Parts: sequence; C-alpha cells; structure tokens
Amino acid sequence: MTFFDRLKAASAADWHSYVDHAFVRQMGEGTLPQPAFRHYLVQDYLFLIQFARAYALAIYKSPSLGDMRQALAGVKAILDMEMDLHVELCAGWGLSRTDLERAREERQTMAYTRFVLDAGGQGDLLDLMVALAPCVLGYAEIGRRLAATPRGLDPANPYARWVAEYSSEGYQEVAAGFAAWLDRIAADYATPARQPRLEHLFAQASVLEADFWQMGLEAA
Repeated sequence: MTFFDRLKAASAADWHSYVDHAFVRQMGEGTLPQPAFRHYLVQDYLFLIQFARAYALAIYKSPSLGDMRQALAGVKAILDMEMDLHVELCAGWGLSRTDLERAREERQTMAYTRFVLDAGGQGDLLDLMVALAPCVLGYAEIGRRLAATPRGLDPANPYARWVAEYSSEGYQEVAAGFAAWLDRIAADYATPARQPRLEHLFAQASVLEADFWQMGLEAA
C-alpha cells in the first residue's frame, strides 16, 4: 500500500463521505442545481488562492531542491490550470475574474484553507502534504470515477467540463506526481509515533472537504 492508501484506510468513513458526497453524485448525473455549482466555483476560486500559498509554504519547508521544484509545480498547476478553469466556467454566467476575487469567503472556505496553512506552519513538509492530500488526490479520484459514469462526460451534462478537467491526463499526472512525492517524504519523516497525528490531519481535511461540498448544496 502507498502511504496515501494507508491514510485512506485509516479514515475510510470520512473519505467516503467526501468523495461520494451528494454534491459529487449530482455533478456526475447532471442534476446538481446550477446555483449550487456556481456558489461552489466562486468559493473554490478563493480556496485555490490560499492553496497556492500553501504550496508556496511547501517550497519553504522543502528539505531539497528536488522537493522545492515539486512544490513549485503544484503552485503552477493551481495558478495556470485550475484557476483558469474556474474563470472559464464562471464567464459563462457573467462572472469576471474581478468578481471572483472580490467575493466574500464563506466560513467553510476559511476553515479548510486556514487548517492547511496552520498544519504546514506548525509542522514540517509531511504535515503540510498530508493536509493537502485529500484535495489533490481526492479530486483526481472523483474525476476518474465520474468520467466512467454514463453521464459524467456527456455533453448534455452541464458539469462535463469540470469532470473532463479532473479526469484529464494532465490533472491525473499532477495527482500521481503528488502521491509519489508524498511516499518519498513519508519514507523520510513518518514514524510510528507520528502516525496518529498524520491520520488525524488527513481525516480532518477529508471532513472539511465534505463540508465544502455541503456548503455548495445549501446555496441552491
């Protein structure tokens, strides 16, 4: 098992509540109310700004130049791939990049992003990566699963563009690179004494991800 697989197994219920949330299922079916998706997109844009900062913190926390380059690749993936997707989708509803950046952060957005930054600030690179893992690797898992459903990539599904992005070869490569990086860092930093804290960080991040989906549903 990879280190990520072990974290998932230790937090199976929380992980399932996140990756199989009603918001996710409804995206795959194309039945999610559009106000819910729009609200999620705006908040996720703000969320990504903070996650870019978390990857920048990972550069600082990195013990080697190779790790620094890996963290820099994460910053670039957010700024050059994910945030542009959000701008593209929101433009269809008359929302500009300026509108997104001026939006108010919901408490669920602040709770998750500050949790990640706090984990990285107080801990080392492994703590930060474990807190980031549910987002990076969870979206890849969700994208793959929804792409394999009958309506996931159906052009008639209003969320097919989102599914296509996170199931794409480009994003899947980013996620695979992160998983391999996590394994390498865990081999150097993880000890039996640290395992309960790492599992707690991962479980809490998964809960906060599920809360983020729920925030979107409740906006419909």
